[in-house]
Amino acid sequence: MSDVPVDWIDKHQLQRLDQMLIVVDENDKVIGADTKRNCHQNKNIEKGLLHRAFSVVLFNSEKKVLIQRRADTKLTFPGHFTDSCSSHPLYVPDELEEEDAVGVRRAALRRLQAELGVPQDQVSLEDIVFMTRYHYKAKSDAVWGEHEVCYLLLIRKDVKISADPSEVSSFSYLTREELQELLERGTQGDVQVTPWLRIIVERFLYAWWPYLDEVTQFVELDKIHRV
Repeated sequence: MSDVPVDWIDKHQLQRLDQMLIVVDENDKVIGADTKRNCHQNKNIEKGLLHRAFSVVLFNSEKKVLIQRRADTKLTFPGHFTDSCSSHPLYVPDELEEEDAVGVRRAALRRLQAELGVPQDQVSLEDIVFMTRYHYKAKSDAVWGEHEVCYLLLIRKDVKISADPSEVSSFSYLTREELQELLERGTQGDVQVTPWLRIIVERFLYAWWPYLDEVTQFVELDKIHRV
């Protein structure tokens, strides 16, 4: 157990710090495993520790995207507005499987159910489209941060949401214009926005949004965007 203080996170988040994440190199090749706690400490990130993650953008039938505000008890970027669902595949056989990104998509399905309470029968693996990957680094505070090769996943579904309050403090579906306004408020300091939400929206979603009915034309299976 690390002596680094985490006194703002709840019991649920504390237990997850011992989960084993997938450690990768800059080309997303698996090179080992380490705890969530170690993977998110800046002192390790500065030495090059990099892990695999995913971000989900969930659009409803009105072509609005689900945006959540992270709970204040989250380890990194607490209280920030962010994408529909973001987390990590674990270092377990089902989530290590790489063909068609099925391991990461299984992890996304697991977290959609755990974090947002999406019923099992409402989203399937086939509904989750692997669009591309991006590699980014960001500090949450002096001690904790993110350094991830992140799989960007897209879903178009109307789903029932019953969010876990230890994960999500609020959520809403936003139009492109409303999301742009949210990012502008973040720039002005009126609200807090995760760095990866800004990356996703500005580098990808603005271009994809007008073509959601044919969004698979933007799939980049072999590319990793360096941000």
